[in-house]
Amino acid sequence: MVTKALKIALYVALSGTVAFASESGKLAARAQKSIKAGNFAKGYSQLERALIASRKEADRRSEGRIMIAMGQVRTMSLDYSMADSLLNYVQNEGMDRSTRIMLVKAKMALKNATEKYSDAISLCENVKEDDLDGIEDNLQGTFYSECAIAYAGAHNDEKAKQALKMVGKRTDDDTGIYYWTDARLADLQKSGDADAIYRKAETESVKSNTPYTTANILYHRGKFLEKSNPSEARKVLDRCKTAFELMGLPKNAERCER
Repeated sequence: MVTKALKIALYVALSGTVAFASESGKLAARAQKSIKAGNFAKGYSQLERALIASRKEADRRSEGRIMIAMGQVRTMSLDYSMADSLLNYVQNEGMDRSTRIMLVKAKMALKNATEKYSDAISLCENVKEDDLDGIEDNLQGTFYSECAIAYAGAHNDEKAKQALKMVGKRTDDDTGIYYWTDARLADLQKSGDADAIYRKAETESVKSNTPYTTANILYHRGKFLEKSNPSEARKVLDRCKTAFELMGLPKNAERCER
């Protein structure tokens, strides 16, 4: 999502567990660092261990947040069926408002990734403004980002624009969420500005050292360029393939070959 999408998504999903001096919290914090660095196999293994620890601790909120993070990682690695199973397993009962918003956002991200934009809009519109009161700003920003992408995918340009404004209001400039969202909107709306915005998002992602996000931006930029500039598109997609291969994400690398 976002030039720092990976960092922020995992931070938001795991922040509630990291705050605790528990075994599950420590493992979740390590997973956050591993995945941000592009070490997906190691990070996911740490999440699995964190999940077991949270169950041993009988901490339902930590268990829920860890499962949400696992679902997000599965979405990012294109394991959509497993992501859906993990996210659907998480129960709202006993969850605080932040965790419930995390869950909705993660489900929207999955729907958007599989181009089920109408389903993502339904999830977005089931959340009322009051539900977001007092919720951490970056979580609100990523929530509105998914809403904006869903609206753009469904060709509701006005609502997409309104949601994009909310992304800008809820996030700092250095998060990169705004650039990513703006680029996806321009792409889905078939705007000629999409390439320039993707390049800006890519620059910010490289600065922030978020390998997955950079590679994901390259994928979408490459696909956008295929018709207008196929030679440049191939160069971009080759970089995308190499990056994902080195992260141990074969499905993502394969997608860059098409």
